[in-house]
Amino acid sequence: MARLAQTAGLSDVQSEILATVREFVDKEIIPKAQELEHGDTYPAEIVEGMKEMGLFGITIPEEYGGLGESLLTYALVVEEIARGWMSVSGVINTHFIVAHMIARHGTEAQKRHFLPRMATGEVRGAFSMSEPGLGSDVAAISTKATRDGGGDYVVDGTKMWLTNGGTSTLVALLARTDEGADGPHRNLTTFLVEKPEGYGEVLPGLTIPGKLDKMGYKGVDTTEAVFDGFRIGAYTVLGETPGRGFSYMMDGIEVGRVNVAARACGIAIRAFELAIEYAQQRETFGKPIAEHQAIAFKLADMATKVEAAHQMMVNAARLKDSGTRNDVEAGMAKLIASEYCAEVTQEAFRIHGGYGYSTEYEIERLMREAPFLLIGEGTSEIQKTIISKGLLEEYRLRS
Repeated sequence: MARLAQTAGLSDVQSEILATVREFVDKEIIPKAQELEHGDTYPAEIVEGMKEMGLFGITIPEEYGGLGESLLTYALVVEEIARGWMSVSGVINTHFIVAHMIARHGTEAQKRHFLPRMATGEVRGAFSMSEPGLGSDVAAISTKATRDGGGDYVVDGTKMWLTNGGTSTLVALLARTDEGADGPHRNLTTFLVEKPEGYGEVLPGLTIPGKLDKMGYKGVDTTEAVFDGFRIGAYTVLGETPGRGFSYMMDGIEVGRVNVAARACGIAIRAFELAIEYAQQRETFGKPIAEHQAIAFKLADMATKVEAAHQMMVNAARLKDSGTRNDVEAGMAKLIASEYCAEVTQEAFRIHGGYGYSTEYEIERLMREAPFLLIGEGTSEIQKTIISKGLLEEYRLRS
């Protein structure tokens, strides 16, 4: 058992789940990741394996066919999967966020319609909030859903950065409506859009143009979604409550930030594993480079960052599980885990020397994956904004 990134107080069930996932990662993901990633190939066999293990329903309540596990369990599973290949964790990340939103905010009919099929992986979710040029300014969303005379909605606009946009069959879509209270975030509504897999015009008025080329995060598809007169029923509004979409999406983003922190921890762990193994094999000046103080100190710094990030991620997950507000802690965990992941990965790259630049070595892939986590689910600057606002509210001077 590795010394780093251990989690105290886990139940026997949690420990068994993590042991099973770790074995799956070591046997089924790590040996295949390089070839699949370099070919930008969707990991279909790996996804089928995750279905068989029940990972698509890990947090879905047992009454709807899921395992009913906690956010902490899910985050630790994601950490293990990202250690093998971050893109695989991306396949279930947006799915998990959508399932969480339905379980927390959906009507009973919506829960029974979606969650049992999501638990098996038959229905796979995608999350659609961003737009071209929107960045982090959610209040500026321009995609609009307008009521027609018959009570349905007609959606027009373009969405961006949909993870699993082509392979998903359910999209949680945030759009502007004329319903809800006045205010920058109070006229936004979340819709549950069912669609077939594929690209092109998948439904009348809904086009998924194709996969976007990316520096890293390959294998999993990232797409646009273009809505042009797309008609959808009022019953698809999450919770059947127009105007509450922003709060529902932010609840999803909050757990998503814990997820991104977990992915960053997984990559950092793998980068450290590769670095400490290579440092004991590579010799210069008559001894392994791990025995040179310059390298030994790098390894010490890397391990400390891995441990700190893991513990902050665990704390944020446990707070959310307890029902306590965790926006500051989730922001802190995402901030430090993503920044430390980039630093640890770069140090591992340096330890590998020229070999780190070769596509034969795994560290080259990690170097292209780590930067995504600095911007996914909100940039580091956005996390600092959230953290500082929360702290100023908590520590406000009382006259």
